[in-house]
Formats: sequence, structure tokens, C-alpha cells
Amino acid sequence: MGRFWAFLFLLVPILGVGLFLVAADESSRPLLNHWFPVDISEYGYVIDDLFMAILWMTGIVFVATEICLVWFMMRYDRSRNSQPVKFTHGSHTLEVVWTILPAATLLFIAIYQMNAWANTKIRRPDEPGLTVEVVARQFEWRLRYPGKDGEFDTPDDIYHVNDLHVPVDEDILVRLKSQDVLHSFFLPNLRVKQDAVPGMDIPVWFKAKKNGAYDLVCAELCGWGHYKMRGRLTVQSRADFDQWLDELDREGQRRESEALASSELE
Repeated sequence: MGRFWAFLFLLVPILGVGLFLVAADESSRPLLNHWFPVDISEYGYVIDDLFMAILWMTGIVFVATEICLVWFMMRYDRSRNSQPVKFTHGSHTLEVVWTILPAATLLFIAIYQMNAWANTKIRRPDEPGLTVEVVARQFEWRLRYPGKDGEFDTPDDIYHVNDLHVPVDEDILVRLKSQDVLHSFFLPNLRVKQDAVPGMDIPVWFKAKKNGAYDLVCAELCGWGHYKMRGRLTVQSRADFDQWLDELDREGQRRESEALASSELE
């Protein structure tokens, strides 16, 4: 019976390593984007590199631990050993070693991740190509673009919901806010995820390198309608973006004029 459980435990790391190698093989990739969707961000590679580095380290430790577990189960199987197992209260030397090794590993990760943290949380672009305000609320994303004057909180501000448009190959600065509870602004293809905290104006930035439509979702359980708090990110050329913004502005002005005329009739 001990051998059965030993081999069963041994299958776990073997299958795990096998799936990892298959997913990492870019020539075939049957598990393409199994962990992450396609990266279209200027800064996304540092997140992916950090993920893979930590995955390799934890994976090696996991496999080594499972192999030791299997060996001990087979070596000290009661049916094969007439001598009773010798128990010990521990070894100070071993305790020091397995305290120092994890501490050194965590220190390495702390230093290794500094570039990823700086690119995504510290090095804000000095002159972004576009600044947009994103306000999370139950259960939608409210967007505000500056008008032709390039300033917020002026009469020509442009409003939209759940459909974030940005120009390609330009630094985008998002002013992230929450109107009610905690939300999480998540752009999987850009490796961007930031909590939206009530009362705080949080800067988020990215640069998209590829045109297309991508997911914009909330990654924080924010209430009964969390499942439907899904928007869309559209990355397009600067000319197409300007045209879309002009059309959105004209549509907003038309609706405002109609609402004003309707109120005057009443």
C-alpha cells in the first residue's frame, strides 16, 4: 500500500513538469496562453519574466520535495522494515540551513522584482500621449476624456461607459478612482491590475503595442453584480482614436441639446 501512495505522489510532479514543458514549447504550444493571454504591453515582459522566474524556483522546490516524500515513503514502508522508525527532536544545523535558504531566496526575489515594480508603479511617464479618468462603480466603468482644451473639469469633458479607447504606441495615464467600494482595474493583455480605492486618485500607466479589442474586467469581488462588470479596451491608431473621440463628443453634444430642448418644452 505504501508503494501505491508513493507512486501516486510521484505522478504529481512528473505531470506538472510535463505540462509546464508543453506549455513553454513555442513550436507546438497546445496550451498557448494557458496562464497569460497575449502580451501587447511595452512593460508586460517584466511581469512575465518575474512570473516565470518564481515559477521555476517554486517548481524545482516542489519537485524536490515530492521526490523526497516518495523516497521516505518507500524507504520506511512498514511492510518492508521490521525495525521501528527512529524519531528525533530535530537538528539545530538543519533548522538554521532551512531558515537561511528561504530567507536568501526571498531576498533574491525582492531584488529581482525591483525593475518590474519600478516600470509599473514608480516610473510614471512624464508626458503621456493621453490621460483618461476611469471611475469604477457598481457595476460599470465610467470614463472621462479631456476635451479639446486638454483639461479635466471643464465644460467640454467627454464621457463614456465601459468602452475604453486608447491610441497605440503612446503612453497612457489612467486616473483611477472608485465611487463606492473596492474594485480592481484589470487589463490582462497589458499585465495591468490595480485596486480602485474609494477616496483615492491612483495613477496607472501603460503603452499598448498592438491594435485590437481586449478585455477590461474587475478583478475584485465588489458585489452581487461583479460578474457583469466587464468592459472593453480598444487599441487603435491615433487618427482612428481622434475620429472616435470627435464622434463621441458630437453625440454627447447632440444628446445634451435634445435634453435641453425637451426641458424647455416642459
